Amino acid sequence: MYISRHLEQVVLRANDMFPVLMVTGPRQVGKTTMLEKLAEEGRNYVSLDSRINREMAQSEPELFLQRYPPPVLIDEFQYAQELLPYIKINVDKSKRNGDYWLTGSQMFHMMKHVSESLAGRVAIIPMQGLSNSEIEGVPGGAFTGDPLDWLARVKTRKPQNLQEVYRRIFMGSMPGAHSGNFDRELFFSSYVDTYLQRDIWDLTQVGDEMSFLRFISVCAARTGKQVNYAELAKDVGISAPTAKQWLSILLTTGIVVLLEPYFNNALKRIVKSPKLYFMDTGLCAYLTRWNSAETMEVSAMTGQFFETYAVSEIIKSYYNVGRRPPVFYYRDTDQKEIDLILEADNILYPFEIKKTASPDRSAIRHFETLRRTNKEIGTGGVICLTDSVYPINKENYYVPVWLI
Repeated sequence: MYISRHLEQVVLRANDMFPVLMVTGPRQVGKTTMLEKLAEEGRNYVSLDSRINREMAQSEPELFLQRYPPPVLIDEFQYAQELLPYIKINVDKSKRNGDYWLTGSQMFHMMKHVSESLAGRVAIIPMQGLSNSEIEGVPGGAFTGDPLDWLARVKTRKPQNLQEVYRRIFMGSMPGAHSGNFDRELFFSSYVDTYLQRDIWDLTQVGDEMSFLRFISVCAARTGKQVNYAELAKDVGISAPTAKQWLSILLTTGIVVLLEPYFNNALKRIVKSPKLYFMDTGLCAYLTRWNSAETMEVSAMTGQFFETYAVSEIIKSYYNVGRRPPVFYYRDTDQKEIDLILEADNILYPFEIKKTASPDRSAIRHFETLRRTNKEIGTGGVICLTDSVYPINKENYYVPVWLI
């Protein structure tokens, strides 16, 4: 059963504006399924996962594009960058929008070449797994600091309790996890094997697959934590430069994101290390070896999983409307921390993320630190497990995580 994606409207707008559109993101998040659903009758389809197609595209790119003329959807495009100059020639000659739809599970080898070869001709659209609102079949939209938007969402959403939220966290956001015949162990073990063998080995030649798998698992155990390359390297038995290189692979394949610290010249004592978050909590739970939502919910990692889920949902809410997520965090050397800061129109919206149905008002005590930035501080609050939106004071609210 196809689950409608909020990103569909972004794709259709891009199709009317650019001759080439490229949807990038991890494997199994639904890129090809969405584009096939949107494709008009007569659009050709070819996958470069097929070795025969890949070899033809690499050795005879001009002939390949004659064999699959536009409009065409080329899947797993990263395997044949040799096509880029010929696509450029074709779109400059035809001057038609929407001729080439491309998907890619990796960005680290191709994005530079795409930008150079197709500058001004391509819309690059990042995609992640299903959002909670997509799974529930309700309207989405970017999560902002607007209480009127939160109250409007309450009317369209079904409240989720602790157990329901953690089941959602445990299952993750990949469409395959929400099919009728889902075998979690088989799905994620196959996913990891495919990721290592195709995306990592084929394109980056990581020398030691088992060390890289340990590295991914160590990163999963640190979701929601600040990045420390020396500690990552020590736990895996690799050098710090290798840890930095391997983390860049996870970043550019969309497996993880880094939340950068908010920087302002007026803030003198901030911690500059980014925070690491897995974008799919189901994969993260599999890698850290939790076998049920119930055991994960009472574990030492329960707060990390809740925070990771909230941050990933907020990031997806921006991707799904074609916007770059304006998300940061704050921490200083005095241990004052704000889990999440949204910045829009030069206004800062601070949020804490707490796994509780009744957070203490002290959760917002560090928001005042942002006054030193000399920027306007907008509405903020605590993202938690309440059953609706409730005011804390005039500027802050309790916001249920299922509203994101």
